[in-house]
Amino acid sequence: MIFAEMEYQEEYWEFHSKLNEHLSAHFHHLKSGIQGDSWFWVYDGEQKVAIDTFSSIKHQVKASVASPLVESVIKTLQLKFRVKVFPEPELEAHEDV
Repeated sequence: MIFAEMEYQEEYWEFHSKLNEHLSAHFHHLKSGIQGDSWFWVYDGEQKVAIDTFSSIKHQVKASVASPLVESVIKTLQLKFRVKVFPEPELEAHEDV
């Protein structure tokens, strides 16, 4: 499910390093990469939140379920960036019923 989408002017591949720097300063269990798309995985125990461009040209905050980690990631992003939080999580294309 998609919980939020980031808002920025540059292309996602140009924004990747800024986002990496910010997330690395706030989360110790982080994996990331950029190859065709930009992606980050934030972990806390069994919880995982993805921030990626797989289904959008802007980074989206995604997780399988709502969790405290989703809220923490969104709040952390909002410390430095504009983030559009969806009132209700949206399904990704592969999640359609």
